[in-house]
Amino acid sequence: MDGYDTIRAIRALDRFQSLPILAVTGKVMGGERERCLDAGANDYVPKPVDTVELLAAVGPWLDTMAQVTQ
Repeated sequence: MDGYDTIRAIRALDRFQSLPILAVTGKVMGGERERCLDAGANDYVPKPVDTVELLAAVGPWLDTMAQVTQ
């Protein structure tokens, strides 16, 4: 099972349909972002991880999850 399969398996479970999934991968080939998003990820961050880029990707989901749990 690879990362794409894992994302698909998570998305197949009803209770995780709205769970934010951020793909962090060392695969930086052309089209990798699209493959992750097509599998069901909400966003993609390539390795090596740039802190600013990671926070930009995670930030909106933290705000969303905070609203959901309040």
